[in-house]
Amino acid sequence: MIKIRLKKNEDRRIRSGHPWVFSNEIELIEGARDAGSAAGLFDAGGGFLGCGYYTPHSLISFRLLSRKQEDPDSARFYEERLAAALAHRRAIYPEMNTFRAVYGESDFLPGLVVDKYEEYLSIQILSAGMELRRDLLLEALQRVFAPKGIIARNDVAVRALEGLEQKVEVLAGDIPEQVEIRENGLRFLINLREGQKTGGFLDQKQNHLLLRDICRGRAVLDCFCYAGSWAVHAGHFGAASALGLDISARAVEQASQNAALNGVEDRVRFEECDVFDRLRSLKHEGKGFGVIVMDPPAFVKSRKSIAEATKGYLTVNRRALELLEPGGYLITCSCSFHMGREAFREMLINAARLARREVRLVATCSQAPDHPVLLSFPESEYLKCFVLQVVG
Repeated sequence: MIKIRLKKNEDRRIRSGHPWVFSNEIELIEGARDAGSAAGLFDAGGGFLGCGYYTPHSLISFRLLSRKQEDPDSARFYEERLAAALAHRRAIYPEMNTFRAVYGESDFLPGLVVDKYEEYLSIQILSAGMELRRDLLLEALQRVFAPKGIIARNDVAVRALEGLEQKVEVLAGDIPEQVEIRENGLRFLINLREGQKTGGFLDQKQNHLLLRDICRGRAVLDCFCYAGSWAVHAGHFGAASALGLDISARAVEQASQNAALNGVEDRVRFEECDVFDRLRSLKHEGKGFGVIVMDPPAFVKSRKSIAEATKGYLTVNRRALELLEPGGYLITCSCSFHMGREAFREMLINAARLARREVRLVATCSQAPDHPVLLSFPESEYLKCFVLQVVG
C-alpha cells in the first residue's frame, strides 16, 4: 500500500467528512504510483487519516474508502460494504425489488454505482480503483445479491478522466432484451443494454407521487419524458389526458409501450419532437395544461457551462409557466449538480417574471433515499425538484 502525505492544513476537508483529496493538496507520495493503487492517507505530521484509492492522472487523486486501517483488496471487504448498502435499501423499501443498491461515496464505495432491476444488476465502474478490483467486486456482488445477470454500463465519458475504456459488457449470467420493473404499483420496461444511465432512472420514484393529488381531471404535459414515467403515473392517478414530449424516437416508442402496459394508452400519448420548439408551438395553438412536468437531462455538464445552461432552464420553465392554466402546477427538476438549489430557485423567479405569472412554492424535493446524501459531501446531492402553483 502506498503512502500519501498531505500538505500542511490540507487535511481539514477530509477530517470534516469529505471523501476526496485533490492533486494540489498532496505533499509526498511513497511507493509505486499505479492507477487504482491502494493507499494510506496521512496528514503533514504523519497522522493516519484513512485508506483508499490513488489515481495519478485525475484531479481527484485520492478517494477515501475507510477511516480505519482496512484491506481494500479482499472480497470480504466488498461483501461487507455491499451488504450494508443493501440493508439500508431493504429498510426503506422492504417490498421493492428495483432500486439503486450502491451510490458511490454515499455507500463508502467510491466510483461504483449498482442499480438493481428486479433480478438483474446494472453497474457502472467510474474509478481506476474499482476497475482494478473488478473481479473482487463481481464475486462480492454475486454473493450478496445472487442476481440472474450482471451488466456493466461503462459507456460513460467520466471514465476517460480515470484513463478507462468506455464499453458495455455482460459480466455474469444472461441479460434479457427488456426487464419489467415495478414502481409505485406500475409496470415499466427497461432496456439494460441501451437505456439511459444504467438502463433507466430510479431517482424520481418518490417525486412521481407528487402527481397523485394534483393531476386528477387535468390535462398534463410531460416534457423530456424519456420512458414516460411521469405521464404514465399521471394517467394512473386520474389525469384527463397526458402528453409526453421527447426528441428520441426510441424513448417515445418505449414510453408508448409503458402506457399500454399499464392500461392508460387511451389518455396518455407521446410525441417525438424538440421540446423547446414544441412548447412554443403549443402556446401559439392556444393550448393550456393543468399540470406540467419539466424533467430535462443535465443541461450543466461543468461549471463552465452554467451560464448557457441557465438560459436553457429559463427558457423551458418560462414557456411552461405561460402554458399553465390559473391554479395549475409546475413540477420542475434539475439533475445537474452544478446548478445549485438556490441558483435554480433564482432562475425560477426570473422565469415567472418573464412569463408574467405569480407563483407560489408548494414543495421542494430531492432524489429518492436509495440515492443517499452524505451531509459532509455536497456532491452526493444533485437532484432538485420544485412544485410551483400559478396563482395569478
